[in-house]
Amino acid sequence: MSPLLSDPGLDFVVPAGAEATAPPEHRGLSRDGIRMLVARGTDASHHVVADLPEVLAPGDLVVVNTSATLPAALDAARRDGRSQPVHVSTELDGGRWVVEVRRVDNRGPDPDVRPGAQLSLPGGVRLTVAAAYPDPAATQSRLWTARPTPATHSATHLAKHGRPIRYGYVAEPWPLADYQTVFATHPGSAEMPSAGRPFTDRVVTRLVAAGVALAPITLHCGVSSPEAHEPPSPERFEVPVATARLVNVVRAAGGRVVAIGTTVVRALESVADPSGAVGPGAGWTDLVLGPTRPARVVTGLLTGLHEPGASHLQLLEAVAGTEAVRAAYAEAIDRRYLWHEFGDTTLFLP
Repeated sequence: MSPLLSDPGLDFVVPAGAEATAPPEHRGLSRDGIRMLVARGTDASHHVVADLPEVLAPGDLVVVNTSATLPAALDAARRDGRSQPVHVSTELDGGRWVVEVRRVDNRGPDPDVRPGAQLSLPGGVRLTVAAAYPDPAATQSRLWTARPTPATHSATHLAKHGRPIRYGYVAEPWPLADYQTVFATHPGSAEMPSAGRPFTDRVVTRLVAAGVALAPITLHCGVSSPEAHEPPSPERFEVPVATARLVNVVRAAGGRVVAIGTTVVRALESVADPSGAVGPGAGWTDLVLGPTRPARVVTGLLTGLHEPGASHLQLLEAVAGTEAVRAAYAEAIDRRYLWHEFGDTTLFLP
């Protein structure tokens, strides 16, 4: 076991230089040419995503997220004239936006934001900070609800004035197309549902030809959590009737339900009953998987590598088990896999 991964917990250190700083296409690789660690229990093998049709079996079901990424970063002006980035996480049903006001240098959230603060956006829109989110009683928060004046749909405004959210480990700006998956048909995610990014038309065709079925859900991702052990915020989702029916048929026949990303796990598990049967559903989910709520439906998971302390790690444990996740991360660290949305990936199978 790598010494960077402590036992018995899942604390570890991402090695220096292990962050993917650019999309694979700009590093001399194809999208489906990134590395894929396949974990079966504590055993690991190494592949590329193009090998997925050979790794899965006829009768398996792959469930993908069709959410498309919005250009969710804006430059805002404060009343004192300072310019700073704003990340738009989602829009609530009443028309308020959920935003993260960033420091001027974009290195984390601005701790000085308070209710009543006003931000001037491009296009003549003014945002007034209303309350902390998701707990409006909090006096400090990373995320805030804000009222746009005039009333404006966030997706419409972002399409005209926004750019993709980019963090410091990404070396330079990349176009919005680099933040879309092959399944992206329903705009709404602040950040890319990145587990689906390595899929190509070629991989999808070969999966179908191999007898592996595909089915869609939609879950719109908010801004990712940079805070250790911070739970994910509520997110809007939909599980269609046909997908729910297919999940139940595959499970009854003994096939595996393989989620492409933690977003898919969250959506499917949000509409599962205690027996694991799935029904269609839509709305907002605040489900958090972990030791007290293991996965009932999903038996396989393709996902990127997550930061130490991220709540996604608990979700991985809920699907694959603690020992499998620990062993996979030790192997990924040892083999110098790359982290983040443009990095390598892991496939957990029973």
